[in-house]
Amino acid sequence: MITVHHLNNSRSQRILWLLEELGVPYEIKRYQRDPKTMLAPPELRAVHPLGKSPVITDGDFTLAESGAIIEYLADRYSAGTLIPPRGTPERLRCNYWLHYAEGSAMPPLLLKLVFQRVEHAPVPFFAKPIAKGIASKVQQSYVDPQLKQHLDYLEGELGRNEWFVGNGFSVADIQLSFPLEAFAARGGLDADYPRLSAFLQRIHARPAYQRALQRGGEYRLG
Repeated sequence: MITVHHLNNSRSQRILWLLEELGVPYEIKRYQRDPKTMLAPPELRAVHPLGKSPVITDGDFTLAESGAIIEYLADRYSAGTLIPPRGTPERLRCNYWLHYAEGSAMPPLLLKLVFQRVEHAPVPFFAKPIAKGIASKVQQSYVDPQLKQHLDYLEGELGRNEWFVGNGFSVADIQLSFPLEAFAARGGLDADYPRLSAFLQRIHARPAYQRALQRGGEYRLG
């Protein structure tokens, strides 16, 4: 039996979604973020030394990292329905998106979150204008242009097809869901990006996505 070590409001939600798409039985072990720090609880370190989510156990096998988990589950359980065959151009494109989502798209989104928190962090009154000014300057000069560059790129990629790998829904779309939902929550994804907005509407309407939300619980990235 697969166990998903599920942290609220985290990347592990898309692992639940993938398992619902696959129709594979699984169980959930839940963990809650610290309401003040928003960090994962130390109990997760008993599962994996980094103490982060997602992590799955499949029998005696433990695996972390979203892209690695998604590729493993798709290769083992999808019978080629959600991931292209190895050695094909489609598989190369799929693998690219599995790495791009975390390696390229998420870092500027994380920086946006950090500097937004710096702007509103409790600091001595005499330091607050300085901290707020620095955070605002970094966002305007570096973070926000980076976010726009990624949004423009992703919007253009969806100009080819309805999904990110050809005409069919795949694990690449599941992997990209988290950064795109983060872009919508705090990274500038708005009506100026109609293809990406339509993509989010399509994935949110999928029955497996809805079932994953019911099992995973509240899911907010704002």
